[in-house]
Amino acid sequence: MSTPMTAASGYPARYWHFIEDGRIQCDLCPRDCKLHEGQRGACFVRQRVGAQMFLTTYGRSSGFCIDPIEKKPLNHFYPGSSVLSFGTAGCNLACKFCQNWDISKSRDMDRLMDQASPAAIADAAEQHGCKSVAFTYNDPVVFAEYAMDVADACHARGIKTVAVTAGYMHDQPRRDFYAKMDAANVDLKAFTEDFYFKLTGSQLQPVLDTLVYLRHHTDVWFEITTLLIPGKNDSDEELTAMGQWIMRALGPDVPLHFTAFHPDYKMEDLPATPPATLTRARDIALRAGLRYVYTGNVYDLVGGTTSCPSCHAPLIVRDWHQIIQYRLTPQGHCPDCGAQLAGRFETFNSQFGRRRIPIAINMRRGG
Repeated sequence: MSTPMTAASGYPARYWHFIEDGRIQCDLCPRDCKLHEGQRGACFVRQRVGAQMFLTTYGRSSGFCIDPIEKKPLNHFYPGSSVLSFGTAGCNLACKFCQNWDISKSRDMDRLMDQASPAAIADAAEQHGCKSVAFTYNDPVVFAEYAMDVADACHARGIKTVAVTAGYMHDQPRRDFYAKMDAANVDLKAFTEDFYFKLTGSQLQPVLDTLVYLRHHTDVWFEITTLLIPGKNDSDEELTAMGQWIMRALGPDVPLHFTAFHPDYKMEDLPATPPATLTRARDIALRAGLRYVYTGNVYDLVGGTTSCPSCHAPLIVRDWHQIIQYRLTPQGHCPDCGAQLAGRFETFNSQFGRRRIPIAINMRRGG
């Protein structure tokens, strides 16, 4: 696997093997794509060229922005800090409701105009004072080699890394990938196999396996997001089952975000999610025993507030992605009762706010 990178073929990929009929099987995710010469996997960005597989989007991005960390969403990972966010193209799921379909479903490699080496990205994050770098917009699973190299460059500068992902991976890549991550937000898109099969073209169990792995075998801080789609994954029965599974398998301290769907991509015939649905889902999850449950994509001061799990005092009050009150100690304790909040915290002096700032990477910096 030492073939050099070329402009035509891309970057040598990991996680594949030959099968008996001469095809290459990709071992990155449970799709197990089997490729003849020149073929690409379902993600479209992993391609067989000759006797090996290449990642065609290494070093190429759909754009770079500085965001508030709460936009990922991560509410318990250095609240108020800024994160340099970027993605590439392609995805290993086929979600009919994709909210970033113009990026994740793109097969137009020419749209990836921003080029940056791992060192240049880490340098840009440092120059702009970002606490972390996030792999987002499309799923970083499909550009795992690039993301892991960027993570190494970031860690060399003391910058944290964040994966925003659907968590659809095989075991060995999962271990390698999350060894490089400091935090993650994992999309738990629903809690039925029927939903995953019909609306995402994937399976539920590998996602649950990722969540269990993160909780019990890593130090990665992670939060979960579920996009609620009217009539598809928002029933009381399904939400109750989800909350009970999270409580049982992961514990009460994993934050859960319920976000609102808006009609897009192949599901433009459905209505947007009513705010009342998010409130109902939040109440169900809280009754299941989860301590930190949030609502997103709607204005909801209560649903955006982090409260003490012991005395229930409001500790971080958010107006969308703007923190309007912060009362945690630098170590993450409630100042009223001393209870420890789950998460990663530090001294809070200022915040990035709700801005979103596009930037360009200077390829003359960082190598």
